[in-house]
Amino acid sequence: MAARIRMNQISALGLSTQRGTFITWNKKTGKPFHNFISWQDLRAAELVKSWNRSMLLKAIHGVSSLLHFFTRMDPFLLSSCITFSTQHVSLRLAWVLQHISEVEQAIKDDNCCFGTVDTWLLYKLTKGAVYATDYSNASSTALFDPFKLQWSVPLGKLLSIPISLFPPVEDTSHNFGSVDAEIFGVPFPIAALVADQQAAMFGECCFDIGDMKVTMGTGTFWNINTGSKVHASRTGLYPLVGWKIGKELVYLAEGNASDTGSTIQWAQNLDLFVNAEETSEMASSLVNSGGVCFVPSFSGLQIPMNDPYACTSFMGITPSTTKNHLVRAMLESIAFRNKQLYDTITREVGIPPTSIRADGGVSKNRFVMQMTSDLISTMINKPVVTDMSCLGASFLAGLAVGFWNDKEQLKKLRETDVVFKPQKEPKDYELAMGNWTKAVKRSLHWYNQTS
Repeated sequence: MAARIRMNQISALGLSTQRGTFITWNKKTGKPFHNFISWQDLRAAELVKSWNRSMLLKAIHGVSSLLHFFTRMDPFLLSSCITFSTQHVSLRLAWVLQHISEVEQAIKDDNCCFGTVDTWLLYKLTKGAVYATDYSNASSTALFDPFKLQWSVPLGKLLSIPISLFPPVEDTSHNFGSVDAEIFGVPFPIAALVADQQAAMFGECCFDIGDMKVTMGTGTFWNINTGSKVHASRTGLYPLVGWKIGKELVYLAEGNASDTGSTIQWAQNLDLFVNAEETSEMASSLVNSGGVCFVPSFSGLQIPMNDPYACTSFMGITPSTTKNHLVRAMLESIAFRNKQLYDTITREVGIPPTSIRADGGVSKNRFVMQMTSDLISTMINKPVVTDMSCLGASFLAGLAVGFWNDKEQLKKLRETDVVFKPQKEPKDYELAMGNWTKAVKRSLHWYNQTS
């Protein structure tokens, strides 16, 4: 509607979707066995904790470390550091198989389909004719081998999840079939499936090794292009397939924080402000947070802490604390997490960032963006269009059907809105970040202690 085009003018459709949200359904009827289980669902937290503490996983770490020492092969390094997270599909799917008897029985009867959101939408848009996913979405599940580019048989056996449950994996830019004509009145090709963060990388035109982007939406996601090399991480950075287009295969390394836009939305629901646009001005009206620290951990803390039991908290509140102090502390926490993630990625990946580009709703917050630029001592380029996942899916679909000829054409379509340049030295934030780091440490393992 906004583009003022008719359905018969659509050349192709590209789907960009959440990666870690999944569903299972009856292969014969198409009826779901349960609601979508989102990437922020914590029902598998105890299972994650149990696996991460298990002797079996420790044995896998030990054997893999030994094999890596003698062979120096990255797959062994990756398996020597494997830890499970509630954000990954793997153990949430294992939880479903353990707790929903209908799914367990359907698998035994070979009557169960599994899909992340992309697979489900493709299935529904084609009226059940097409069942597939792409490499970017598959690699985000923690059930996919990025080295062999196939579903991981060892992980499937380890978690008692049959590999037959998973959909076929196709290229990211690919003719997946056509939307059923009854849905929109005309059929048109579905020419791309892509996970949201990988789509944002493509939309930002981060096509070269060392290109980096930060997406700040519900959560924060830092990604760096590692080219044809899978990055095997010791700290929890996640290796992803960015996209596969024919012979072109691009990998990414990712670090994330779960609670960014969700934190701001929570504060708005508490009437700390009316509109999110106000927060930057509220924070900038103060020289500091008055000693207040905020730890954003509604869904636990990811790298480098990797603690699903950390609690969200305000610390340092005094009788003179105002709404502005609380808001500033919250925005500072986003910038501090950005600093942590940036430092972890650049230190571990060993690829100098060639550029940093920002997108997502929170990238419109000038306070967060400027403070992040100061903390990492690097320029950050924010485009005019901040919904990069949609643009990336469009780019990939357009390339598949020849709407654009190559990626050089795409680079010309990206428009810069503002470039944030460092205005302060990182040392100017040492006291504030030191206090915040102390607050983070006191928030760790909170629910573990009180449960």
